[in-house]
Amino acid sequence: MVPAWRSLPTAYGRLAGALRFSLIPLSRLPGFGDAFSRPWTGESFGIRLAQRKERSLEVFVFEFVTGGGFLDVPQPPPSLLAEGRAMLRAVLEDFCRLPRVNVTVTSDHRFPLEVPDCRVSEVSTIPLCQRAFAGLAGRADWTVVIAPEFDGLLQQYAHSALAAGGRLLGPSPECIEIASDKQQTADRLRSAGVPVPEGVRLQPGAELPDRFPYPAVLKRLDGAGSLDICGIADAAAAAVHGPVSMASRLERFVTGTPASVAVLCGPQGRQALVPCRQQISDDGRFLYQGGITPLQGDFADRAQQLAVDAIACLPGPMGYLGVDLVLGDEAAGDVVIEINPRLTTSYVGLRAVYPHNLAQAMWTVAEGGRVELLPSGKCVAFDASGRVGSAAAGESEG
Repeated sequence: MVPAWRSLPTAYGRLAGALRFSLIPLSRLPGFGDAFSRPWTGESFGIRLAQRKERSLEVFVFEFVTGGGFLDVPQPPPSLLAEGRAMLRAVLEDFCRLPRVNVTVTSDHRFPLEVPDCRVSEVSTIPLCQRAFAGLAGRADWTVVIAPEFDGLLQQYAHSALAAGGRLLGPSPECIEIASDKQQTADRLRSAGVPVPEGVRLQPGAELPDRFPYPAVLKRLDGAGSLDICGIADAAAAAVHGPVSMASRLERFVTGTPASVAVLCGPQGRQALVPCRQQISDDGRFLYQGGITPLQGDFADRAQQLAVDAIACLPGPMGYLGVDLVLGDEAAGDVVIEINPRLTTSYVGLRAVYPHNLAQAMWTVAEGGRVELLPSGKCVAFDASGRVGSAAAGESEG
């Protein structure tokens, strides 16, 4: 069955076609590398930032759902809109707190955005959104793209930023292409010795196999935002499911603690942030409902190491990437579920447990600098719409 909202965005095809540009070489901006060649602290960073005497840093943040990507659709999927707003507001607030940093964002005219000290470029049509994106990405020192992986959207916008002469504060298009394909990601991780659930790729129109280690999870091959996911209890349920309507991955359901780890990546290496315990619906649709961070004890060490190992399998990881995992009672039961080559909703919770500015850290690591991020010791809970509150430490245990 095809969800009703998928019949609406015929704009996806037009948008994808309009955004296919040729990749052009990037030249590094002069004067930035030296300022970030050493570890920083909150006090010393302001001094080094002031050494860039020529001008302020220009950052363009584009979030697809709120930024104009759904302008040809009467109403975006509510889950994508809620998570998009949450991620956008959090990262904008962090960037806007930095001295000598100018931040610009596009905004769908139906979803007004008000963030102090942020320049907003309102758009009302897809062509206006495309022109604004190219212009702003071309003028920015860094462009942050937050978009769904489905229909190749995230990769297309990454290509478009580079084609406009911009510089991505995020993964390369090649990295995005692999991570956006759940079967390709699983195959790549498995070949590198990183544990993943057993699974198979299914083409549109294919029936679910009767010989498979059910229970299983059926998900869109390039899915995002908990869309088009369902549980398949057993072979009998698979037999009555009918053919899949889109390219999909069927994977063995793994019991354990669902978790996520954000990893900051740059030329000098990768740093895993504290893990989050994910809150997932138990109705067979696996809807993401938020999380609690930090995860406690041995679970945390295992999750961080597994996330770093997974990211190491990708070409050109840069900026912030998220790794979804399931942790077993013992380390032998841990598996990587997928990699999100972009900012994730966990950012809203993570920024509440670190006294450091995570946007600043992301940028510093991407520039080749090193950071020392120490969590505050607080335990917080957050939901998919960005609400954050305190939580008891025991709630995040596996």
